[in-house]
Amino acid sequence: MIEIVIHGRGGRGGVTLAKLVAGAYFLRGNYVQAFGVYGAERAGAPVQAFVRVDVEEITTHNPIAAPDHVVIIDPSLIAAERISGMRTSGVVVLNTEAEPEAFADVFPGRMIATVDANGIAVANRLGTQALPIVNTTILGAIVKIVGLQFSDAEAALENANFLGPNLEAARTAFELVRVQQLDGPILPSRPNVPVPALGFFDHAAGSPPTTRTGAWASHFPRGRELTPVCSDRCPAGNDVRGFLQHVIRRDYTAALATILKTSPFPGTCGRVCPAPCMSACNRKLLDEAVNIRDVERAVADNGVWPMQSAPGCRERVAVVGSGPAGLTAAYHLARGGHRVVVFEADAEAGGVLRRGIPAYRLPRHVLDREVEHILGSGVEIETSHPVDSVELERLGTEFAAVLVATGLNEPRGLDVGNSRKSAVVQAIEFLDSTCRHRIDLAGSTIVVVGGGNTAMDAARTALRLGARNVRVVYRRTRAEMPAIAEEIDEALEEGIVIDELLAPVCLRPGDDGTTLECRRVVLGEPDETGRRRPMQVAGPQAVVSMRCDKLMLALGQSPDMSILPQRAEMEGCRVLTRFGEALMFGGGDFATQEGTVAAAIGSGRAVAARIMAALANGTAEQEPDQQLAGPDVMSLGRFPLSAQHRCLLTPAAERRRSFIEVRRGLASKGSDAVVSEEAARCLSCGACNECETCVVFCPEGVLAADGPEPYSFDYDYCKGCGLCASQCPRGAIVMGPCSEVVSR
Repeated sequence: MIEIVIHGRGGRGGVTLAKLVAGAYFLRGNYVQAFGVYGAERAGAPVQAFVRVDVEEITTHNPIAAPDHVVIIDPSLIAAERISGMRTSGVVVLNTEAEPEAFADVFPGRMIATVDANGIAVANRLGTQALPIVNTTILGAIVKIVGLQFSDAEAALENANFLGPNLEAARTAFELVRVQQLDGPILPSRPNVPVPALGFFDHAAGSPPTTRTGAWASHFPRGRELTPVCSDRCPAGNDVRGFLQHVIRRDYTAALATILKTSPFPGTCGRVCPAPCMSACNRKLLDEAVNIRDVERAVADNGVWPMQSAPGCRERVAVVGSGPAGLTAAYHLARGGHRVVVFEADAEAGGVLRRGIPAYRLPRHVLDREVEHILGSGVEIETSHPVDSVELERLGTEFAAVLVATGLNEPRGLDVGNSRKSAVVQAIEFLDSTCRHRIDLAGSTIVVVGGGNTAMDAARTALRLGARNVRVVYRRTRAEMPAIAEEIDEALEEGIVIDELLAPVCLRPGDDGTTLECRRVVLGEPDETGRRRPMQVAGPQAVVSMRCDKLMLALGQSPDMSILPQRAEMEGCRVLTRFGEALMFGGGDFATQEGTVAAAIGSGRAVAARIMAALANGTAEQEPDQQLAGPDVMSLGRFPLSAQHRCLLTPAAERRRSFIEVRRGLASKGSDAVVSEEAARCLSCGACNECETCVVFCPEGVLAADGPEPYSFDYDYCKGCGLCASQCPRGAIVMGPCSEVVSR
């Protein structure tokens, strides 16, 4: 008698293969038997098929325990236990691209035959690349291994009406099958011990089954950690999910330490950042985004700032400009052990943070605290030290590297005629002047042109300095305004008027003062920025005039490139022209012109890494591409609804004539329950937070919390049903091929 066991998966043709092998022998006049045993009622589950051949009638009908030959038609099932009880003289037939010797560690001492049945089947269009049907292909290999002729396979296929590509695939496998006797002692087979029946009160009832059903699986689950979209969208690169988890436990100091790894400005960003992290927050699709910005502010205001460190002892680096990019770069360079000197033209450090953002948005004590922390990290600063191209070249002879981070300091102008040029002022210069000395605008009418944060800041500051009437003129609609939405709302609350779809044309003197003449516009096709282009409307009805004592321009700014010597070239953040022996770099808005504090912080951190790598004669490590925990991997419907805790505001009537801070944070000082509750609204996207949903849904009870990971999977018993992955609310479990998962 010849006995053959075939291991496959449901839907892949294993039982049909057994019938074809039996048919080849039957047509030669033998008695045969072929039947299958299924591991589960689903496609893809392990299937065993049995073939018996004898010259006499076969009377036994039990599964085969000691086969002469074993055939494994699914590569994922190749394992030593598949040949348990197999006779030593038999052949193991494997569907694989590999040569027989590749399995010396799995099947030592055995006769191995391999054939790429998947490749042959796909080439003959039997199934698909993802799901090839290999039964007729492997038949060709089997008949050769057992000593039959190909004509026997041909007869069996013809009898079953499997012709055409099936016949060609079988012929190819017959010709290409590779056979080799492997070296080494044959491993002892594990005896098949019958499983005793358990009574209801038996002490072993409820314990893991003795049958290791993990062999049934084609895919296993594994834990994973994805990058949350909030962190991915944060220009500063903050670990948002990480610091929120500390805040949930009310550990503000740990949360602050997490932020300080990437940004030295948590208090600043917690007040003035446009918060792209909140725009990306998955929770926004459920109810409202987590108020990340105000939680970050609370962390900065309530956490214990770390002790200062000693100056570094590595290379000397000069940083020109003490704005957010320059100070951030200096901070990271100092933490990396370098000796950093910052050169600032003004008498105080801070750049645009101090001179361009009003105190009602960013109180000076908040900025002072963060500048002090940066300086305490080992950074030196020389204030009242302007740097031009000549001075820059000198620095290039004294330092190993020089970073230019002077920001955007060339405001764009607007031709409104020559009649009242004295009435026109740049909004950024106006904001700078208000920091240096008191300006009286009592009773005046102010018009601000622009729609960004600088326009809003200038308009609201003018109101606080006594202006009777303040208007913002913008050539698009409010929907296109780049200013932070909350600042627009607050400006309207304070009584500032926003005139949309108007383009200033000229200033004209009149009997009752100066008049700004504007022309109405409509929005046309999108321009190079992606926003719809304003198109002027013709006709006398399109002209709009308004009283204007002072016109403030907030039309954007550009970097002053004159600081670089002539013929200097930049490529990204690297200045290609050398000055002395120094490596020269540009950072922040000087290099990127992105125009936000958070982007400048992120640029400063990135260029600091570039400088440190260059000084070490290497290249900065590229951050690997991260898989994001977007809404596609989340199960948002599993989370309860929860309203966002909003920032407390100073009443409009109280603030419109005062520089008192407008936004007061989530709670009064000392009351951190609201902050913790808001942080707890974080969905912990892409990371396990031990909610135990997977444990509840696992039908086999194969998850345990007994290792370094939150949960471990017992792959000996996991059937790979995938319920844990499909039910995980945060996308923290993924299914993968068994071989890939177990090898991790």
